[in-house]
Amino acid sequence: MRTAAVLALLFAALCGCTRDNGPAPLLGTLEWDRIAVPAEVSEPITQILVNEGDSVTAGQLLLTLDPRRTQAQLDAAQADVQRLTAALDELRHGARIETIDASRAALARAQTTAANARIARDRAADIRKRGLNSQADLDNANTALRQAEADAKAAQANLAQLLNGTRPEDLAQGEAALAQAKAQAAQLAITLDRLAVHAPRAGRVDALPFRLGDRPSAGASVVSLLVGDAPYAQVFVPESQRASIQQGARFTVHVDGVAQPFAATLKRIRSEASFTPYYALSGDDASHLTYRADLFLDGEAARKLPAGVPCQAALAK
Repeated sequence: MRTAAVLALLFAALCGCTRDNGPAPLLGTLEWDRIAVPAEVSEPITQILVNEGDSVTAGQLLLTLDPRRTQAQLDAAQADVQRLTAALDELRHGARIETIDASRAALARAQTTAANARIARDRAADIRKRGLNSQADLDNANTALRQAEADAKAAQANLAQLLNGTRPEDLAQGEAALAQAKAQAAQLAITLDRLAVHAPRAGRVDALPFRLGDRPSAGASVVSLLVGDAPYAQVFVPESQRASIQQGARFTVHVDGVAQPFAATLKRIRSEASFTPYYALSGDDASHLTYRADLFLDGEAARKLPAGVPCQAALAK
């Protein structure tokens, strides 16, 4: 009996020495691709139409921000477009015939005033020669004549401007101002449309950081979506195993809390090494460099798994 027991122990020891335990499992966490949907502007949240964990379709309305301020800005921009459009049309059509007639009348009035001023100046000069008035009277008459002649020249120039039409440079400036106003209105229209936050892709609502009535800052994420066909195990491959693992390799993934293992395929592996994260430290590997790899899980059951759960992966045999 004792001999048989010794032989059994030796056989067990030999089996233990020859058994190939294989490489250590790859440690990591379960992940989904994420999309952060930002707030276009800083406005209060007026509606939240989904809950965390809800499945959503592409284009589905998730929440809304208060549109009143942006709507007022858009109305003002559109009014500015109308004003500049009318101003540009006026430049293109030129002056109205009534405006030209009024300018001609103003010129005739200025020329008449200048003629009267010239007569008054000549009369004052003749009286001065006879010593019947002062030099100041003659100076005042000369000043009035110069002013009347200047007014007549200004009226002549104004009439010429109306008759010659709008300069090309003025048209170019009017067109540029109108284009700028239209671009501003278009930008505000896009901003107003995005105050109704829609899902950019089908997925599952992972987080709603804000509550009804909150006013997130511009650019802050108001909805976090988990998207993609399936989750993936984000694991870290030790440097010693990197050469033996190639893209497309098949793995078996064990997710903590789930009894059934999942088959997975290596879709991505980084070419640059990084230090092992704290949750993947294991014995002597703590000081080694690793390569991050993404293993995409197969099966319909994998689509129900949450993100962030620890997992282990091993090459399928």
